[in-house]
Order: sequence, then structure tokens, then C-alpha cells
Amino acid sequence: MEANEAQELHEHAEHGAHDPSMRPVAFSMSVLAVLVAVMTVLGHRTHTEALLLQNKATDMWNEYQAQKIRSTDTGLAADMMSVLTVADKDKAATKQKGYADHQAKWSEDFAKDQEKAREFETKVEEAEVRGNRFDLSETLLEIGLVITSVTLLTRSRIYWFLGLIFAAGGILSALSVALLK
Repeated sequence: MEANEAQELHEHAEHGAHDPSMRPVAFSMSVLAVLVAVMTVLGHRTHTEALLLQNKATDMWNEYQAQKIRSTDTGLAADMMSVLTVADKDKAATKQKGYADHQAKWSEDFAKDQEKAREFETKVEEAEVRGNRFDLSETLLEIGLVITSVTLLTRSRIYWFLGLIFAAGGILSALSVALLK
């Protein structure tokens, strides 16, 4: 919600506040405005969390790929040493043993890095779902706020009730985030 929209709604609320029958409407508009602000912040923070987790997942996949390249290069070097004639057989055997040790360690690391990257990707998806729920909540609350404000212009309470229905949907959407795993 823009600052000028908030100011306009505030002016309508002040105007309606002079009519005692419109005070509940003005009060509910104030509450809805606060809820819109809260949902906006929660949505933005959740989407930021998703971006940070996506960066971590990308970093893990990059690390996995770098280790895979090192493993392939080491395997090629070990293969080359096994087919070439080497002057110092003891030194070559030591090198090949070192290469084999690296390959064994990297094989374990591959699985761990893949698992970590997939965990981050799962967390990204979960954060995106939460962020989308907060966005839906914000949208429904804003719709409820605008429809409720029409009550001050028309003096027809049907708009107030309709706005409160949309607001209830927004609140339920926000609460549904707690039900996600």
C-alpha cells in the first residue's frame, strides 16, 4: 500500500469517525491496515529467505561439480600413470596410492554434497510456498481494506461485511503458513 493511499484511507476514516455508526468501520480499517503491513513484511522476508537458500543450494552444487571435475582429472592422471612407463616406480606407486585415497574420500563427499544441495532445494521450495501464502494474505487483506473503506463513502454496511469476509480469508491464508511443514 502506497503512502498516499494510506493517507486517503486515514482521511476517510477520520471523516467517518464523526458518525458514531461508522466508528467500528473506521476501527476495522485501521486493524486491516496494520495486518496488511505485517503480511507485506512477512512475505518479503520469506521470499528473501528463499533467495538466500537458493544461493546456498547453488553453492553446494558448484562445490559438488568442482569435486567431480577434480575426481575425473585425478582418475585420468592415475590411468595415465598405469599405462606409461615410469622411471621411479616407488614414487609412481606412492602417487597412485594418494590418488586412490583421494578418490575414496571424494566418493563419500559426493553423496554428502548432493544431499546437502537437495536439502537446500527443498527448503527453497518450502520458503516459496510460505511466501506465496503471505502474498495471498496480503492481497486479500488489501482487498478487504479497500472494500471496507467503501462503507465510509456509501454508508452501506454491506461493504463492511464483504470487506471483513475478504480480510478473514487473508487471515486464514496467513495462519495456514503454520500448518505447512
